[in-house]
Amino acid sequence: MDKREQIARMAQTKEDEMLLARVYERMTNAAARSIPASTCFLSKREQMLAAELLRGQDIRFYGGPPMAEREICCYLPDYLDESWLESEDGPIAAVRASYFEGDTLTHRDFLGALMGCGVKRETIGDIYVAEGRCDFLVTREVLPYLLQNFLSAGRTKLHVERIVVPDVSVPEQKVRQIRDTVPSLRLDGIVSSGFSISRGKAAEYISAGKCELNCAPCVKGDKQTAEGVRAQRPARGSGAPQSSSSYLRKPWCCCSLSLFSCFFILLIHAGSALRRCCSIQSYAVAPGRYAQPS
Repeated sequence: MDKREQIARMAQTKEDEMLLARVYERMTNAAARSIPASTCFLSKREQMLAAELLRGQDIRFYGGPPMAEREICCYLPDYLDESWLESEDGPIAAVRASYFEGDTLTHRDFLGALMGCGVKRETIGDIYVAEGRCDFLVTREVLPYLLQNFLSAGRTKLHVERIVVPDVSVPEQKVRQIRDTVPSLRLDGIVSSGFSISRGKAAEYISAGKCELNCAPCVKGDKQTAEGVRAQRPARGSGAPQSSSSYLRKPWCCCSLSLFSCFFILLIHAGSALRRCCSIQSYAVAPGRYAQPS
């Protein structure tokens, strides 16, 4: 299949088509000339599309800390190893913004302030907010501009400095373990159980395109999930355990959930076919990154 036709088939929007075309052109040209190249930061869904488009080519994804959510797609020639990605000449840079610990700033505050500075979302990687400081990743092109112009977030003054990528501080995440029982592995049932909402409300979220399955929008509530599937939606509450004896009269699934704040990702592991047991883990720390719990 011609690459142009493949891109048109894979893309769901015009923006997807333009992005994939840029990624393909940059990676193939770099491989032909044997020079390093990288893209802007990509979401998990965009990473999956790029990996499918460039299947068989020597590319890799890198976002700084392990298990980063937003990553760049890059090509490294034979004369460079992965340590180049963390060097001063690498494609991304790490920034630390320090502020008065008495102020309360969130991921949204920093993302809004960065966008208000005039930089595009695609130049910003994961953002890690802790008490009194915030570490985040950016493309190297915008680093000098941010060091000079990113001086505040709302009314809070910031002291901004560059740090090396390995020094990025990833906050420890709080985990809540929950066991639940669901009638089947339908997507609406899993979302309903995991996020403590009614099945009708879960169906509304899914049909409105507010739920993703394997990082791609899914609007079918009766979609059957399987082992290794990721389902996610913006968090609107905690997932409390639910069970009902009526579930025992039909095929059932025993679910174990690990819930994190801000953004939920359900990772489903199917068990024996006889009892249809599964384990559901939801792990994420903030919009923009996730980390698998230990």
